[in-house]
Amino acid sequence: MPKVEKILFPIDFSEKFDTFLPWVSTFVEKFGATLYVIFVAQDLSDYTSFYVPHTSIQGFQEEALAAAQKKMAATAKEFMKDFPKLETRVAVGSPAQKILEFANQEKIDLIIMATHGRKGLERTIFGSVADQIVLAAPCPVVTIRS
Repeated sequence: MPKVEKILFPIDFSEKFDTFLPWVSTFVEKFGATLYVIFVAQDLSDYTSFYVPHTSIQGFQEEALAAAQKKMAATAKEFMKDFPKLETRVAVGSPAQKILEFANQEKIDLIIMATHGRKGLERTIFGSVADQIVLAAPCPVVTIRS
C-alpha cells in the first residue's frame, strides 16, 4: 500500500464543508497522516484596471486576507480540533493554481476535495476548481460530491 503521510483538504468556507470531515477523518486516521487545510482567497488585483471609488482594491484584498485567516483559525478550532496533526494555510490567487502549487511544494500524498456539481452557464462562468486539480495534481485526488 502506498505511504500517505500528508493529506490536503482545500476548503472554501461553504456552509457544507464540515459534512466532508467524516470522510477526511477516515483517511487521516487510516494513514496516520498530517492534515493540511487550505483556503485560497481570489486575487482581486485582476480587477485593478477598473475604477473603484472610495477604496482601493489592495486595501480590500488585505482586509479579505486578514478575515480569511481569522475564519481559518476559528474553523480549525471549532471543526478540526480532533485532528492531532493539523496544518492550516490561507493563500491569495487562483484557487486551482495555489492548491496545485501547495501540493507540489509540500509533497502532498493525497488531496481530498468537494465538488459543487455546477452545470451549464454557472460552470462555464466559474469553471471547476476540482476538474483542474484532478487533471494536474501531483498525487491522487479523491473528490466528494456535495
